[in-house]
Amino acid sequence: MKLTTAGESHGKALLGIIEGLPANLELNIEEIDRYLALRQGGYGRGDRQKIEKDKVEILSGVRNRKTLGSPMAFSVNNNDYANWREIMAPEGCDEMRKQLTAVRPGHADLTGLKKFGQTDARNILERASARETAVRVIAGTVARQYLKKLGVEISGYAKSVCGIKDTHEYNFEQLEISKQNPLFMLDKEVESKAIALIDSLKADGDTAGGVIEIRVKGLKSGFGSCMQYSTKLDALLCSALMSVQAIKGVEVGAGFGSADLPGSKVHDEIFFNGEFYRKTNNAGGIEGGMSNGEEIVLRVSMKPIPTVMKGLKTVDYITKRGTVSAPERSDVCAICACEIVLESVTAFALAQAVAYRLGGDSMDEVIKRYRELK
Repeated sequence: MKLTTAGESHGKALLGIIEGLPANLELNIEEIDRYLALRQGGYGRGDRQKIEKDKVEILSGVRNRKTLGSPMAFSVNNNDYANWREIMAPEGCDEMRKQLTAVRPGHADLTGLKKFGQTDARNILERASARETAVRVIAGTVARQYLKKLGVEISGYAKSVCGIKDTHEYNFEQLEISKQNPLFMLDKEVESKAIALIDSLKADGDTAGGVIEIRVKGLKSGFGSCMQYSTKLDALLCSALMSVQAIKGVEVGAGFGSADLPGSKVHDEIFFNGEFYRKTNNAGGIEGGMSNGEEIVLRVSMKPIPTVMKGLKTVDYITKRGTVSAPERSDVCAICACEIVLESVTAFALAQAVAYRLGGDSMDEVIKRYRELK
């Protein structure tokens, strides 16, 4: 299974093609649009979300809501393109309008200009923008529906925002409640403090990041492999999560905390009562690069949004003179959007691992092979 994406933040549309989907996967298109809407919501988002009302348009590979086994192509129109046509049109435009040469710290601007031989950072930022993640939410929701047919579910919540932490532990069934809350946090008191901090940061022209926990329930053991480094499940998942804009760290299970403990306190002891089981899950559901049947637990660090409204010290790429970075339209905090994107890329990476092991030209084949696994 493979995803290819295309499109610019202020271009005509965002595009995606999924290859390798089996036939007869029935798609819930309304659920895709629901996750797109969740990606656009959350406390601390900017004005762009008031312009775009994302909806998926499926272009090929699906008939009467069922996949055909051929590549599935889809798009999301950029409503804001009407305001950017004269600046972004591929048929011809005014490149001097909205030119950006005061490269912004924390963005791809400077490195991208040097790498691709450009002089206007707009040619970099339009593709580097997190707007691209709308396509990955669509692909991830398709993958989520594929996995759900096998009994595999994915959810998550925000554990912290800019240092304000929720230290409680929650069972999987509680996690979806977070989607009803302004910051996708489960502790109301902690969330209220985080909202107050976001308001303060907004007034000061600053931004916030946070930590998100993603969990996977119902995946059987044996997905991924210890035989080749390139097929280790934790490596595949961490790669997918790190590919999301603004992500600077990922840990599995006890993660960095396991480095502070002796082995006797870290490794999950194994028992047998008709089947093998563990009483703890410090491994986060992955041992030796393979799923072990326990819940997969991933925690992800999102850096503060680098578009800081008050500006940061920088240098103009053309004049080489010191200046202050100019803000593009931006968010103060996008922790909710990030959580939805992280669920989505986790779903797609897992679907890839499942498809690699099971194969199958139709969903009936996939489901049958999955049920036969021990």
